[in-house]
Amino acid sequence: MLEIFQKAKENKYAIGAFNASNLEQLKAIIQAVKKLQSPVIISTSQGESKFIGKKQIRALIDSYKEETNLPIFLHLDHGKSFEVVQEAIEAGYDSVHFDGSELDFEENVEITKKIVDLAKEKGIKNVEGELGYLRGKSAVQEAVEIKEEDLTDPKKALEFVEKTGVDSLAMAIGNIHGVFKSAQNPNLFLDRLGEISKMVGDKAGLVLHGGSGTPEEDIKKAIELGIVKVNVNTELRLAYTEALKKSLQDNPDQTTPYKIMPIVVEAVQKVVEEKIKLFMSKVRP
Repeated sequence: MLEIFQKAKENKYAIGAFNASNLEQLKAIIQAVKKLQSPVIISTSQGESKFIGKKQIRALIDSYKEETNLPIFLHLDHGKSFEVVQEAIEAGYDSVHFDGSELDFEENVEITKKIVDLAKEKGIKNVEGELGYLRGKSAVQEAVEIKEEDLTDPKKALEFVEKTGVDSLAMAIGNIHGVFKSAQNPNLFLDRLGEISKMVGDKAGLVLHGGSGTPEEDIKKAIELGIVKVNVNTELRLAYTEALKKSLQDNPDQTTPYKIMPIVVEAVQKVVEEKIKLFMSKVRP
């Protein structure tokens, strides 16, 4: 994965990290990357991991990797404790994210470093840490107020990377989780990203969470400034649920899942394809 990140940075594109919690979502993502021949990161949050099963999604990813011969990586998204991240490591995840953004700096550093040490011992090549606080949730919401103290401090970012040894860094630069109901999500603080990129340099890959709803021009500029991974979840959930509702409404007497779900898979796949093209990772195996 680190080689993929380095290649992305050098060539000014980013890898999409798409969340999945069931077979339909996973199938949609795989069909999109197979069509566009793009590397991809399949992410599962704590709740998603628990629902689909860590060992089960590991087996599914292995099957799809063998079938497609594409770089497909399994990633734990927003692990909130050492124990949760450890479980993902033991289950064979390729990459893990410890989200200590709600902790004070020193405690965040301490736990992140402990996870980095364990991951390296187990042969995991990418550990993602987080500094700065992302507001919102992976859903549709009225509004989210971004505060100055939420944003990642560039000097602290460098200190965090050097003290923990993380391979990638998730930041708060005006991005949020989720999408706004009646307006575009806020613009990114691209000047802040530029400062962090200059400070951190090649010490860690830069990650943008909250890829759903973020203005497309901001995402393009963020990739130019060094973002190598963009996370997308809420837009996939919305595509899934809206298509499922429509499928059930249009076919009220249908009870066969494999006849209900194709338009759902198609809707999610469409979003993934659009994001891959936006991130410019198309045809980059």
